[in-house]
Order: sequence, then C-alpha cells, then structure tokens
Amino acid sequence: MAHEQAAAQAGDQAAAGLAAAEAASAASASSASSAQGHPAAAFTVVEDGSVTTPAGFRAGGLHCGLKKTDRHDLGAILCEVPAAAAAVYTTNKVQAAPLQATRESLAAGGRLRAMLVNSGNANACTGKQGLADAYEMRAAFAAAAGVPLEQVAVASTGVIGEALKMDRVRSGIAQLPARLKAGAEGADDFCQAILTTDLVKKSVCVSLQAGGRTVHVAGAAKGSGMIHPNMATMLGFVTTDAPVGSEALHALLRRATDRTFNMITVDGDTSTNDMLVAMASGLAGGEELTPAHPDWSAFASAVIYVCEVLAKAIARDGEGATKLIEVRVSGAESDASAAAIAKTIVGSSLVKSAVFGTDANWGRIIAAAGRAGEPLDPDTVDIALGPILTLRDSQPVAFDEDAALAYLKGDTVEIIVDLKLGGGQATAWGCDLTYDYVRINAAYRT
Repeated sequence: MAHEQAAAQAGDQAAAGLAAAEAASAASASSASSAQGHPAAAFTVVEDGSVTTPAGFRAGGLHCGLKKTDRHDLGAILCEVPAAAAAVYTTNKVQAAPLQATRESLAAGGRLRAMLVNSGNANACTGKQGLADAYEMRAAFAAAAGVPLEQVAVASTGVIGEALKMDRVRSGIAQLPARLKAGAEGADDFCQAILTTDLVKKSVCVSLQAGGRTVHVAGAAKGSGMIHPNMATMLGFVTTDAPVGSEALHALLRRATDRTFNMITVDGDTSTNDMLVAMASGLAGGEELTPAHPDWSAFASAVIYVCEVLAKAIARDGEGATKLIEVRVSGAESDASAAAIAKTIVGSSLVKSAVFGTDANWGRIIAAAGRAGEPLDPDTVDIALGPILTLRDSQPVAFDEDAALAYLKGDTVEIIVDLKLGGGQATAWGCDLTYDYVRINAAYRT
C-alpha cells in the first residue's frame, strides 16, 4: 500500500471505468442483507452517510504538496468530545513512525479527539527524524485544533523511505482545522486525502436502534496495493456515536478485523503503515453498550458489516483489478482451517490470473487448497464457479464452457469449495491479477 505516484497515470487511464467501479461499490454497500451473517433487520444502510454522519464528527482534507498532482494529501477527522477509541495495527515487523505516535496516544487514556492522515509519503524507514516528524505532526495538529496532544492519532501512507516535506505538512496542518466540516463535503474531502493508487473512494454508513436511541456506525478506508492479512492491510477509520467503552470497542474491532480486513488479499504484501482506528463519541446517548446489553449483537453486526463493505471495496479496487473474487469455503474441520484455505486460494497468482483470463481452470483452485497446510481429503472436494459445478468428489464434472466463460466475464467471480470434512466455513476476498498491476508497481516511484 506504500504507493502514490502511479496513481495519477493509472487513474487517467481508468477514468472511463471509475464511475462504474464506484457504482459497484455503492451497490455493495446498499444491501445490508447481502453481507454474510448479518440479520437484515439489525441495521439500515444510510445511502448518503459518511464518517461525519455519527453525531459529533467533522472531517476534511486539502492538498499540502506531498503528492506530485494537485490531489488532496492531508486530511483529518475531528470529534467534538473525547471519543472512546481503539485500533489494530500492521503485523509487519517493520513499522512506520506514525504507528508509534498513535500507540502512545491511545495508551495515554484510550480517548481520541482527532485522526490526522497524510498520503503521498509513508514516513517509514526514516529513522529518528521520521519519528520526530510524526510527533511534530501530532503536536502541530493538536495546537491548531485546540485539542490535547495525547488525543491525536497520526497515520501516513505513500512511498517508503523518503523524508516528509515538513514545511508543506506544517502549512497544511495550520489550514486544516478550518476546512473540517460536519457534512458530506468534509467527509468526501477526507476520503480523497487518504488515497494513493486507489481509483475509488471507500465509504459506508449504517444506522440502528440501540437502547431506544438511533445509533450510527460509519467507515472510510483506503487500500489498493500491498494488501494482505493479517492486520493490517490498509488505512481504515470507523466512527460511531454509540455509547461504548474503549475496551469493548477494541475487542469488537479485533473480531471485525479477523472476519473482514484479515480475509482480503490483493498481492500478498503487508504494509509497514497500516491501521484500523475506531472512535465512538457516545453522543447518541443512552446507557453504555457492552456485550451484556440486549442490543450489543445488533451494534456488533453493524460494525462488522461496515468493515466488510470496506474490505470488499479494497479488494475490488486492487491495483489494476477488473474483478472482485470471493472464495467461500465450507465443510472444513474448523472455521480457522476454512479461512486459511480460502485465503490461500484467493491469494494464488495462478487462480487470480485464470480469473483475469476468464479461464475456468478449477485445477488451480484445488491445487491451492491442497497446499494451504490444512486438513483436506483429496477425494471429497467439490468446486463451483458461481452456479457452475466443475468438480464433484474431486472428479471433473462436464460443464458448459461457454456458460463458464460468460460467468467469468462478470465483475464478481465466486469460487465455492466444499471439503465435506466438518462444519468449518469462511469467506475471503481478492481480485484478479492483470497486466496493469505489473505496470503500476514497476513504475510507481518514477
């Protein structure tokens, strides 16, 4: 995910497809009942909602000069009260400076007023100066916005190993608080400010009833390349006005991450920078939501759904991608085993290439399943491409090649695998591997 410069070229070439991609993303967000395991009645999608829809939040973004284009590259979310906060971070052993600053802020009390984000520079592998720059960003925004230093988190995304142009960052931070707005415009500017090679802004919002009050849960994310679990794989931000404590929020965020963001892959690379941060203003009012509350399951379902929509949008927007791949594995010995197999299949370069080439090559699918290191009976596997059964009990099934070709030409391809061993099941998401992926990543610094 530490990319930026190739975004302009890729974006220009894909302009004709951008509207269609955004429409597909919106369609994904518009049907809450389509998300696995979420009762349709638990929450309602807010069609024009955003990270500023929950009570108490403003957001915005601007161009400070980190990107070579004139696109926004500095943004923030600001809460009018100290919000209960939680975060999960990249598992990469090499971690960027902003992560340390954010960890320290959250450790100071589990509350945040602000989330400051820059794109165009990862501030990773930048040594002591990079850490000093992350601290300066935090302090500068705290002063400009009039909030406590320890209640500001910082995130960066972009090119690894280059020093931040702090004169430009300082200037941008000084202007940013005045650009923060409570409406859709501010949220849109924020979504623009966090993008690198992404072609599509990623945002979703739902509402639900909890404790007799209307509660909103919203999210925004960026991610297109260097996407691979386990947390993190992107930058993600969840806002809610639910009255929930930091500890309960953290446990829920971890659960949501394991079911969603940790189940996507674009290219098998895990970034140095990435994190998912949640902020809960509590301004919806009512009694505190805890796992013992009768409405907790509805709230948890809403948070997981928001994360799932964002995760799928990231997979669909993989660098150079033309298709979303969804792999559903059932009949495994455990859910964990099913997850490992699903992620191995969706991450296989051969499977991804076959999907791009509209080749119904089920052999690559069973081969990937077999190398996942999980229990599998080589004589009992069923595989289908959407509605088209291609393998039953590990034996080929005659199928209509023209129908398979037509199915694989769609923008979403489902790969369904039944192992017939037990009750374990899981779903993973990814995208096809295209010529454009190589082009973007061969030239992203130049």
